[in-house]
Amino acid sequence: MVLHKPENKHVLKAFDLTGKVAAVTGGARGIGLEVSRGLVEAGANVAIIYSSSKDADTTASDIAQANSVRCQAYQSEVKDSAAIETTLQRIAKDFGKLDIVVANAGIASHHPAEDYTNEQWSEIMKVNLDGAFYTAQASARIFKAQGSGNLIFTASVSAILVNVPQKQAAYNASKAGLVQLARFLSVEWVDFCRVNCVSPGFIATDMLSVHLEEWRQKWFQMIPAQRLCDPYELKGAYVFLASDASSYMTGGNLVIDGAYTLP
Repeated sequence: MVLHKPENKHVLKAFDLTGKVAAVTGGARGIGLEVSRGLVEAGANVAIIYSSSKDADTTASDIAQANSVRCQAYQSEVKDSAAIETTLQRIAKDFGKLDIVVANAGIASHHPAEDYTNEQWSEIMKVNLDGAFYTAQASARIFKAQGSGNLIFTASVSAILVNVPQKQAAYNASKAGLVQLARFLSVEWVDFCRVNCVSPGFIATDMLSVHLEEWRQKWFQMIPAQRLCDPYELKGAYVFLASDASSYMTGGNLVIDGAYTLP
């Protein structure tokens, strides 16, 4: 079997996800929440996977009612390979199939490299890299049995540059590993699954809001766009990668950063 080739259709129909089923890890807040909304708005039924959000069920219900599709929340833990596999298998059973998985869950911390404890380093890797792989692996087993699927990783511009002034070697290493993992899997799984990354720049989420004002001012000096990106500005990119509009794209890393990585 070769990379799936959809029929030629009107370009707007190529973006249509009606009838598709998607799951988004870290889908109850930040980038993941807007990705969930975007996929729903394109017609997909969506499973929001969360670890600790207190209002995920309400969020999913509100999205479903506003868009007349199915949206349901599932609590799980990407660091636990058995847990995330059980969750994705349950979603596939509950919805009847699973077409799209967005491995979006991620965390960040800031420490001088020489001061990292084993636990601080390991926690970043467990969520950002190990958790993404466990999500991908469980998804691939479903996709392979079905004959097709679509996997999208949320990486970061931190995969391709060194951020300043913050010190975050573990985060950058985890995201660089994730981009390379996506490239490798796109080749290994080409018979049954497309695999791509989105690498956002500075996004206005809770993860960024806790940073020092002097850091934020430094970032603005380095971003030609001169502003942060709102999470909703990313959802179109995820819909593109999730849909037939990107049918020949696999192994890609879509950088969305207001030209931050160019100067």
